[in-house]
Amino acid sequence: MSNIYVNDQKELEDIEILEEAIQAFKSGTLPEDRFKNIRTSRGVYSQRQPGGQMVRIKLPLGRVTFSQLLCLADTSDEYSTGLIHFTTRQDIQIYNVSLDRTVELWTKLEQNNITLKGAGGNTVRNVTASPAAGIDPAEAFDVTPCAWTVFQYFLHNPVCQEMGRKIKMAFSSGDTDTAFAFIHDLGFIPVVRKNGTAEQKGFRVLMGGGLGAQPFPAGQVTDFLPENQVIPFTEAVLRVFNRYGERNNRSRARLKYLVQKMGMDELIKLIERERATVTFKTFEIDPAVIPVPSIPSVHFYDTEINKPAEFALWIKTNVFDQKQAGYHGVYIKLPAGGDITSEKIRALVKLLRDIASDDIRITQDQNLLLRFVKKGVLPYLFMQLSDLGLALPGAGGLADITACRGTESCNLGISNSLGLATVLEDIIMSEYRALISTCAIRIKISGCMNSCGQHAVANIGFHGSSMRTPSGILPAVQILLGGGITGEGSGKMADKVLKVPARRAPVVLRLLLDHYSENAGNGETYINYYLRFGKDFFYHLLKPAADLTDLQKEDFMDWGQKETYKTQIGTGECAGSPTDLVSFLIEDADTKLTKARRASEEGCFADSVHHSYTAFITAAKALLLKEGVSSSSQYHVITDFDKHFTVPAGLYQHKTFEDLVMQVNQKEPGKDFSAMYFKQSLDFIRNIEKIEQK
Repeated sequence: MSNIYVNDQKELEDIEILEEAIQAFKSGTLPEDRFKNIRTSRGVYSQRQPGGQMVRIKLPLGRVTFSQLLCLADTSDEYSTGLIHFTTRQDIQIYNVSLDRTVELWTKLEQNNITLKGAGGNTVRNVTASPAAGIDPAEAFDVTPCAWTVFQYFLHNPVCQEMGRKIKMAFSSGDTDTAFAFIHDLGFIPVVRKNGTAEQKGFRVLMGGGLGAQPFPAGQVTDFLPENQVIPFTEAVLRVFNRYGERNNRSRARLKYLVQKMGMDELIKLIERERATVTFKTFEIDPAVIPVPSIPSVHFYDTEINKPAEFALWIKTNVFDQKQAGYHGVYIKLPAGGDITSEKIRALVKLLRDIASDDIRITQDQNLLLRFVKKGVLPYLFMQLSDLGLALPGAGGLADITACRGTESCNLGISNSLGLATVLEDIIMSEYRALISTCAIRIKISGCMNSCGQHAVANIGFHGSSMRTPSGILPAVQILLGGGITGEGSGKMADKVLKVPARRAPVVLRLLLDHYSENAGNGETYINYYLRFGKDFFYHLLKPAADLTDLQKEDFMDWGQKETYKTQIGTGECAGSPTDLVSFLIEDADTKLTKARRASEEGCFADSVHHSYTAFITAAKALLLKEGVSSSSQYHVITDFDKHFTVPAGLYQHKTFEDLVMQVNQKEPGKDFSAMYFKQSLDFIRNIEKIEQK
């Protein structure tokens, strides 16, 4: 396996930055908000339980090797609780880690080519992809090399380390959009176009999607972007978002709101203008960027199946033919919520070494996908998985409920999504087993409205809430229906139907599945079935479950809990924190100039220009804030500076501050411009420091 990092030295520097920040925070010299930005952008989050940290581990494309799985198991045992949680964005999370040990933890992971960089905070988050990319019989081409290169290119790229909010990207393997490209800031769906007698790889590009409290589907930017233009296009998008994106109101700081504010056409114009000044005009994708793992050596085991019915159901729902003849992809469905112990991880690796490729993918359904499995080992694999409790059928369907951790660990959790998911899966397995292999209903649960469990794109969704009654507050769930993928880069957001006590969720599920069983047409998708009956029909169907006239004691207890429910909502950290603290801005500007000088010395002229640009912005914002002016974006910092200050003659040789700063997207980022722009930024900041000292 190739090293995932563009620059190992930068990875080590990031580990050192975290270590220094922890020491400074503990000594009282680093404010909490500033420390929060540093640690969350390196995957370290506070959690609901005091004294421990949640550590999010970034696994691009959800790709993980046997040695990395063993490393993760060892890490969870040594620093956490032995529990590993797979997320809907193909990351891994572990919990209750001591803050003092996070640096040591990261250092050990880094030795196995695993990073925390950009796992949280206002950065480019994990680049996700269809788990079946490379083996999908229906794919246009394997998106793995391109997605992996995007991850590498932006991991330490300075343009995306201090944005107003996070950016999420996804690469789907085909029009079925199994990576949910349509809910991402940037989504890519492969397309092959004829170019004379040759074929050219490219992507349908989507932009401005997102979930959260206000979900929006992405809009199409182009129906074909050549593969070698993905990097320059993406860099231009990030530069524009960095400059024009909201900085004050975090709830409006996502790319989806910038699309709505400016309009897609105007934003595309800014992006095209920015592309003229990015580092590369084209960036070729190396198809061998990830070496092809060796094919498993064992092709057959003589195994007796003592559970023939269960085996047949498992084969039908969890196994598919790869595009490589003679091989199969096999889904290992994990229990609801995607949790697995380190002990089971080790047992899995021992089982799989000789019968599956050393390239396992974490799925958006919180499962694992094995690759290059021969038909002759499937009976043996099933029986061994049965002994581990991991031969669960129904992967990707009705019995496979997606859920975030909710109140198990998250500060924002309102209800126990894991407890509810477990209860609903048990009902499906015991009462609706006949539907497991015949319908593709997707159920998703989040502990709050923020949609970490992706309830907003579920056929049947639940998100945590609460209800006030004369007898007190009880845990509740908002019911959402009719969401999901519709294909070709589009999808439908689910409709909010009504809210019911959390304890009534099983009643809701039974009402919905009973009606579906009796009324859905043959082959009818759940979205079409839902639209045929309409939201109002389902509201009246479920309304009895919302009746609060006959509440029982258990209604005031959440699933998986034994105590009376209490709302305990903390401050979430997924969005990062405002990075501008007035007393530190000038110091930050100097730090950015140091980075600009170093980047220029290393020949990274585009990086140097970016650091000089951000130094301009940071210093100008310091002076504006001193005068009580709070600018909502980097571009407004530039225009507000011209509005509020008369600059002394000779401070810079441009008519306006905007003319000076916006050279950044008008000139090539070469050696000469890099040096000139750095000198201009340095002179400006030194003059600002003189003004600040008066």
